[in-house]
This record gives sequence, structure tokens and C-alpha cells, in this order.
Amino acid sequence: MSAVPRFAPVAALLFALALHALPAQALETGTAAWLIKGQALFEGPGRAYVVVGELGDETGIRVDRCTYRWCRIHAGGQRGWVSRDNIGFGQRPRGPSTGPRLDHPRGGTVCFFEGRNFSGDSVCAGSGAVVRDLLLFGRDNRYSSIQIDGASVMVCRDRDFTGYCELIVASQPAMHGFLDDNVSSYRVY
Repeated sequence: MSAVPRFAPVAALLFALALHALPAQALETGTAAWLIKGQALFEGPGRAYVVVGELGDETGIRVDRCTYRWCRIHAGGQRGWVSRDNIGFGQRPRGPSTGPRLDHPRGGTVCFFEGRNFSGDSVCAGSGAVVRDLLLFGRDNRYSSIQIDGASVMVCRDRDFTGYCELIVASQPAMHGFLDDNVSSYRVY
């Protein structure tokens, strides 16, 4: 007879106690976001799946992963899939049609600096530059200030212009906490 099965309940108990001892924020996973309008949660990515729950308007959620049109989320002890069109990744719950206006400066250059006040290693890009994933260049989550000369730049926390995004039209010697050392994609206008 093997000794392993006899100790399995003890190992499970120790694991459960270790999880209980962790602070609540240590267990938070997924990207912070908002469910803009109340919606049913589906078992899979589409309305053909079984409804497994429901969340209300302007609910704070965590996004685990997304397909092209659907995202798996969790909030308030519930987990399921919702339409990607109903998710806002900003500081407040706002829909996709409330995005940046297109009357912003174009045609100049933007320089990203690793330190505040335009210090440390830097990378500059001209109008039309698009970087979908800074991790591929070994530059992910490194920038703390942006210097802008006659251009504007859309910067996003996550690759492929997802997560929290902001259109920046003036130099920032110190980016705010949502973007400080958290830029993963950008597009220069």
C-alpha cells in the first residue's frame, strides 16, 4: 500500500490554510475593468451557451482572457463570459463610443523615457509608428515620462491596444499611476 494517499488530506488542508493566510489582494487576478451595462454571464463565449449568472450596470470586474468578441470575467464570486463591447477598461465605466476625439496634434515625434522628468534611457518615434507589444522589443512596462513635439500618442497598459488606454497630447514629466511603468503598446499620430 502506498503512503501517498494517506498524506493527501493533510497536504490539501495545509494548502487551504496557506491560501487563507494570504492577503485578499494577493489572490486578485485578471485585468481591472468595468461592465458598462448589466448583462448575463454565459458559460462560454456566445449567447448560445447557458446563462450562469448576471451582473449589474457599472460593475467593477476582472478580465481573465478575451476572444475576438467575448471576454471571460469574474466579479462578486461569479465567473462567466460577456460581450467585449460591454467592457470598459478606463478609470470610470465608459463605453467604446466615448473614446478620444480625433482633433489631436499629428505629424511630430514622441520620446518615451524610463525615468521621470525625461531622464534615463529613451526611445523616440515619429508619426505613424505603431507598436502592438513592447515585450517583443524588451521594453514592456518601463516608461515613466513622455516628451511630445507636435504629435500625440495613444498609450495602453496591455498589448494590442487593450486594457486602459489614454491619448496624450502634451509632454508628461511624470505619468500617472495607471500608466507609470505600465505601457505595453502605443500608436503615434
